[in-house]
Amino acid sequence: MAEVFKSLALVGDVWVLYFLIAASVASVAVMVERWMVYRRNKGDVSVFMDGLARNIEKGDIKAAIKLAASSPRTEAKVALEGLNNIKKGPASVEEVMTSTWIREKIELEKNLSILATMGNNAPFVGLFGTVLGIIKAFNDLALTGQSGIAVVMSGISAALIATALGIFVAIPAVIANNYFVTKLRQVQSNSESLSHIVMAYLKEEGR
Repeated sequence: MAEVFKSLALVGDVWVLYFLIAASVASVAVMVERWMVYRRNKGDVSVFMDGLARNIEKGDIKAAIKLAASSPRTEAKVALEGLNNIKKGPASVEEVMTSTWIREKIELEKNLSILATMGNNAPFVGLFGTVLGIIKAFNDLALTGQSGIAVVMSGISAALIATALGIFVAIPAVIANNYFVTKLRQVQSNSESLSHIVMAYLKEEGR
């Protein structure tokens, strides 16, 4: 068994480098795809929320529905579903808005786990590649019979490329994941705020 692992280790870190390059391409693809999804939430959300709140407070539900339908934002979709079902009562509206948000949240969270995985594990994959590279470097030195600090350092410096590449892959993935998660939380907070506004109107109407 030891010989099997040794033969695998002596392959070196080349396959790890190729793996990290592929992971980097995958991370960039996810970043671009998620950016295209999140950019749909364009426009000043505070202006939209204030306008919707004013229409709802005035009891002008038709204007509120028109405003929500005209916005591409996720918060607008959640509010629109609630407003379209407002005649069914508070319980139905709350369930519809909650269901809509869950569906939209799944779409917003899609593929973020890939970025999180890359950010958390790419440095360790790179470190693993470095270990394999050092093993191969020392084995090559033993076979060739060469010695000296220059020869040893040359092999180690080549092996450290894997660690550097792992960190290079991880940093953008972590930054992008944190950015998108922050955006997701903002959208969630806005959606919950709009839900409270609609429910407050229905409760007031009930009284």
